This record gives sequence, C-alpha cells and structure tokens, in this order.
Amino acid sequence: MEKNNTEKMIHDISYYPKTIRIKFQQLFGQEALIIRSPGRINLIGEHTDYNMGFVLPAAINKAIYLGIHLRKDQKISLYSIDYQDDYQTDLDAINRSGKLWPDYILGVVKQIQKNHSLDHGFNIVFGGDIPPGAGLSSSAALECATAYALNSIFNLNIQNMALVCLAQAAENEFVGVKCGIMDQFASMFGKKDYLMRLDCRSLEYTYVPFHSDKLKIVLFDTRVKHSLASSAYNERREQCEAGVKLIQAVHPEVLSLRDASEEMLLEFVKPVNEIVYNRCSFIVGEIKRLLNSCNDLENNNMPAFGKRMFETHAGLKDLYEVSCQELDLLVDLVKNDPNVIGARMMGGGFGGCTINLVNSESVEALIKKVGDNYHAKTGTEMLAYVVEIEDGTGVLTKFSL
Repeated sequence: MEKNNTEKMIHDISYYPKTIRIKFQQLFGQEALIIRSPGRINLIGEHTDYNMGFVLPAAINKAIYLGIHLRKDQKISLYSIDYQDDYQTDLDAINRSGKLWPDYILGVVKQIQKNHSLDHGFNIVFGGDIPPGAGLSSSAALECATAYALNSIFNLNIQNMALVCLAQAAENEFVGVKCGIMDQFASMFGKKDYLMRLDCRSLEYTYVPFHSDKLKIVLFDTRVKHSLASSAYNERREQCEAGVKLIQAVHPEVLSLRDASEEMLLEFVKPVNEIVYNRCSFIVGEIKRLLNSCNDLENNNMPAFGKRMFETHAGLKDLYEVSCQELDLLVDLVKNDPNVIGARMMGGGFGGCTINLVNSESVEALIKKVGDNYHAKTGTEMLAYVVEIEDGTGVLTKFSL
C-alpha cells in the first residue's frame, strides 16, 4: 500500500471512498459496497499475542477502504489505488501472486474456501491512508476488510471473531508471516475511545475506557524498515517456543509463556540458552506489565502507565532485541521531556513508529523539536501522526461517499 503520505496534507476522510466509487465505475460499471477497516495501535503488550498473553490495542482513524461487487463468472479482479496496479485470477486457481499486495486478499479467499463454496467471482478496488511501513498493520486491515466484504456479499453469516481468525490464518499460511491475532482483532473489534484488553488464549476481551482530553497519541515514524524485520519476527517466535519446551520437560502443564514464571526461566532456560532466556524473560515481564497497566488506567494513573511504556521499550531493546538505532533515538529524544508521559517502539520492530502519550497543548512544539533533532542526527525527515481511537471494521455508512 505504498504512497506518499504526510500529515502536512489536509486529510479528507472522503477521499478514498469517493475515489474507489469512481474507479469502480470506470473499471467495472458497477456500484461498490464499501468497507472501512482501520489500522491499529498497541499501547502496551508487544509480542505477547503469539505467546498466548494479553494485548491492549485500539483501532485508529486511519484505514483501508475496500469496494467490492460480485461478478457473473469465476474471475477475481483486484485493483490497488495506491499501487495503481491490478491483478486477476480465478476462484479455482488461487496462488501467490508474486506481487505481495494481492496475497493479503487472496489468502483470505483461500481460508474462506476451506468451509464455504464461493459460486461467483468478484471485483475489488481498495486503497487507504494507513502509512506504509509504520507498523500500524495495514496488511491486517486489508485482510479484515476482505473477510468482512466477502462475508457480506456472499451472505456467509460468519461471526466476526471467526473472520479475525481466518484473516490471521491468511497471513500465517498464505503470506508466510507468523503473526499473532492482535492486529486482525484490533482492526475488527475496535471501539471509539476505548482500548481492548484481549486474552490471546481464550479470545475473551474487555473494553477499557481511554478518555483523556489532556493527552494525545502521537506516532513518530522513523521512515525506515530494516530487512531483518520479517525473518527476525519468525525467529523470535521460535525462540519463545524453544523456551517453553525447556520448561515443559519438567512442567508439562506450561503450554506457553503465559503459564511461565521468571523463576522457571531462571531454573530451566537460562542455564541452557542465554538468548532464549532473554526473549522469554521479556515476554513474561511484559504480560505482567500489561495487567498492571490496566489497573493504572482504571485508577487514571497515567504517569504510572507511561512509565511502563518506557520499561517496555527498554525490554524490547535489550532483551528482545527488536529495536534499532532510529527507534531508540526517538525514544531518547522524549524520555526526559516533561510533556511526554510515556513512549516506546511499537510493532514488530526494526523500524516503523514510536508511540507517545503527549500533553495536548505541547504536541506541535514536540513534533518540531523531535523532528529537527531526528533529521540532524539521521539525515531523514521524520513523519508524525496524531491519531484518534476509532471504531473497527464495518460497512461505510459513517462517512459521506
């Protein structure tokens, strides 16, 4: 979903719906059903989802917009507004495209076909304003938009949580990224002005209010994505699983790091593999930190919540080793600023964004100060996004077409 995206431009919420509607008419002579599926942030709880822990994400006001309409034949025709590229295939001949962007859609189709017979092809036009490479899960948003759209036009009556699971499976099995369930869940189940505490084992979730007129959520985009990202993500997952296996030899009841304690790690993992111990120690500590942070929110203790964000970044940097110089620099530039309550890297790592809780009246000045310093030290222009918490995936009725 590559495109030029800068906050210096005035964001017109109707741009993509209108553009999709016009392009659909041009390409297919049809009126499209348009689905909006948002990107996500995660306030705390990084890399805990695939370890069956807890996460605390929220959907945001940046989204993928997808137009869809049935065909009379068996063909699938896809068009990306942002790539200005198309792709065609048949329902009975779905394979990886070689372009990547169609695979997020095709993977979802393959998952649906496991349990449902699709008797017609379809046309899709999509685009969105989720900044690419920023760690805001544009891929999960596209997967959820596709799943929701197909569920709607084929009247499949699949429940939303099942749509989340098949969207995740599409990324795991078809795209080849062994992501946890958080990104797709947050995109589908987002609720305006609420965070979501998701138990990644039971899939039970609770909405946690996040009402604060005094704070803004500001993302600082490094504009880098190092090549280590995908391979290291899968490697971290394997290291966590290796740690669980070492504990299971003595404690078979431990099914994931969700069940492990620091004492178990010290006794059964650290003597065998120091690196695996570090990875597992971060996850066990992060799960505990998230649960404590929910108490902070309930008590409206934002300074304590922000302190835990800084602690998470330190763990991601030193124990999980998924940060990078650019992310560390952005956190260092704000950690002593009294107007920043908390900050950390967000997402898989090795680039993307930091997430910052900032006093509302200080946002503009902070963006300038951090941006100037970042450019002076890296030669790269930082992008900043002030995001709001929004509703999850649904048919687009809220915004004018």
